[in-house]
Amino acid sequence: RYEQREDFAVVMQPFFRNTFVPLDSNGKPDLSFFSTDCFHFSERGYAEMAVALWNNMLEPVGEKQSYNNFTHDRSKLKCPTPEKPFLFTVRNSGFGNTAPISVKTEPSVPYWAAIVAAVAGVLAGSL
Repeated sequence: RYEQREDFAVVMQPFFRNTFVPLDSNGKPDLSFFSTDCFHFSERGYAEMAVALWNNMLEPVGEKQSYNNFTHDRSKLKCPTPEKPFLFTVRNSGFGNTAPISVKTEPSVPYWAAIVAAVAGVLAGSL
């Protein structure tokens, strides 16, 4: 749907696809990654997921890591390089047609509808 757009891209980040529950030194689930309900992540768990998501965005499509190793190591945080100072998309990863198609299309929602919805939301919220 968005592959031909130059101003917007959607890229699936598979960092969580093959992730296993982290284990402690005794081989049991490391509960420090989870909140007290044992379902949501703790601050430490969210930090690990944020690093994995960031690293996925800096990996080309087709070469993205599909797991998180849950090591508390900030040196695994990737940085943009001078050669590739951007987040990877299908287009800049070398897939698909890279020639832009300039087709003028009408937006599916008129611009004024967003303004009306925002004003209505503010009014409903204030009531």
